[in-house]
Amino acid sequence: MGRRRGSAHPERGPGAAPSVSGRDRIGRRRGSAHPERGPGPAPSVSGRERVGRRRGSAHPVGGPGPTGPGSSRRSRAYPGAVGSEGTPVRCIGHLDCDAFFASVELLRRPELRGKPVIVAHDGPRSVVTTATYEARKFGVGSAMPLATAKHRCPQAIVVPPDHDAYREASAEVMGIVRDEVEIVEQVSVDEAYMDLTAMAMPKSAMRRLQARILRETQLHVSLGIGPNKLVAKLASDAEKPRGFCVMDRRDAWRRWADASPGLLGGIGPKTTDDLARRGVDTIRALSKVDEATLSEWYGARNGPWLWRRCRFDDDTPVVPVREPVSESRENTFSVDLADRDEQEAELRRLSIKLFEALEGQGRRGRTVGIKVRLKDFTTITRSRTFPHPVVDEEALADTAVGMLREYDPPQPVRLLGVRMASLELEDGPGVQLTLPLSTG
Repeated sequence: MGRRRGSAHPERGPGAAPSVSGRDRIGRRRGSAHPERGPGPAPSVSGRERVGRRRGSAHPVGGPGPTGPGSSRRSRAYPGAVGSEGTPVRCIGHLDCDAFFASVELLRRPELRGKPVIVAHDGPRSVVTTATYEARKFGVGSAMPLATAKHRCPQAIVVPPDHDAYREASAEVMGIVRDEVEIVEQVSVDEAYMDLTAMAMPKSAMRRLQARILRETQLHVSLGIGPNKLVAKLASDAEKPRGFCVMDRRDAWRRWADASPGLLGGIGPKTTDDLARRGVDTIRALSKVDEATLSEWYGARNGPWLWRRCRFDDDTPVVPVREPVSESRENTFSVDLADRDEQEAELRRLSIKLFEALEGQGRRGRTVGIKVRLKDFTTITRSRTFPHPVVDEEALADTAVGMLREYDPPQPVRLLGVRMASLELEDGPGVQLTLPLSTG
């Protein structure tokens, strides 16, 4: 799926570590006298993990400075190191769900696993939303015209997007992330930055987070850890899918110095083309242009920003966005429910619990959704959006049950859930809605 490009001019906030407040979500390992200070050298590299610092290096790893990749001036040390004044250098994580929309579709239609699947509306002007990795092997990519994708991969199965299902899955994943990490900035439906600086063992924490997301949602994510947002995002992309990559600025320089400047988030196609016309077509070449010249070319703000960007230097803070977009209640049964009356009774119970929770928070929602997971782990979601907020618990329960009846689960049910989205604060007593319900 396409990723939202970062701002061309990211906020240049402080790079210092946040104070430790609340609980350190992961903390140090039991019995360990030396907490893990961050992703340093690993004794071995296994699977997809790539640890950035060179073996035997006794010095913090910096990045390409003003005179080249080895300079320490204006560079940051590796994540978890301590600066000259005793201030911990930031440790930032980036999480990206692998082929998110396609992966959600495979959970709903497990018979498509292992096949080339394209998520797109099927029409003459449609473009690819995302595709499974089996389809990507044929050169199919996000934002590609569907006709081109079908030409490259004629055997591909086209599935229409279901954004309600994607929002539901996103809420599950991000809920787990926020449960494990104190400071989280969700930047899209399938992407988030995490400030791990206050954690004693960030690498171990991210390993456990990756495993928990897979265990509880059956979705794979890739994780990157670095000293800033820029490096962390590059690291999460580096070993996809199911990747886990720890990288410092010098590692990023070694890996991408000869790549196009367009690789760096915030440097768009127009700037990339303009740099190329000036003979600057790689990150290495960009690093050789002095700051004053870049300021002449692109202005007093953008020039210094580009100078730092090509050195993989980024002090943009992780800014939590705490406004909830939805809330849900669900239950996984120890014994699968086959009886329809029992299923409906449970869904009503969950609906009432959800409504009471929202009422206590002074919030209402206009979108009602359900989640049903069958015996074979097939998961479906359904939702309805109304022009006005739902203000009565019975209306919420009736709507949820109506969608369950419409779906008519073909197997015993192992999980039921109900969700309210499009949340807003209460404004007056509200009006009782007459909701169109299915009686079938």
